[in-house]
Amino acid sequence: MEKDLFFMNEALKEAKKALKRGEVPVGAVLVHKGIVAARGHNKKETGNDPTAHAEVDVLRKSAKKFKSWRLTGTTLYVTLEPCLMCMGAIIQARVDRVVFAAFDPKAGACGSLYDISKDLRLNHRVEIASGVEEEAAGKLLRGFFSELRKKRKESKGASRSSRAA
Repeated sequence: MEKDLFFMNEALKEAKKALKRGEVPVGAVLVHKGIVAARGHNKKETGNDPTAHAEVDVLRKSAKKFKSWRLTGTTLYVTLEPCLMCMGAIIQARVDRVVFAAFDPKAGACGSLYDISKDLRLNHRVEIASGVEEEAAGKLLRGFFSELRKKRKESKGASRSSRAA
């Protein structure tokens, strides 16, 4: 559990990088033999890429580093429960274990909406651990979306007042 806390805090550092870029604050690190192999965060907005999730970023970097798409013997730490796309990529990459912080009730595929990790029809199973640094990750996400709603509300108010003038 102590190492899970350490590596999740590394993923939280990545989430804060995403936040600074105006991205949804999700960060991830892939660990192999106790060492961070790759780090990443969401880049959907800055890259105009719907697949630029933190998990996919880390898997791509790791596959290049290891010169193999098979990432067996690894653990992925991510600040938000992976979605269907990311879980598909995680399974394809043969990641052994996923540790996530906050549950995603709208898109989560590790227990919230779906639990792809336990689907016996698939050729690979992934061990899942959840809730590690959940409060810290949740606070980042809630703050981001609260600020986004505030900006949208202000923007709507400004456009209404300019139409009235």
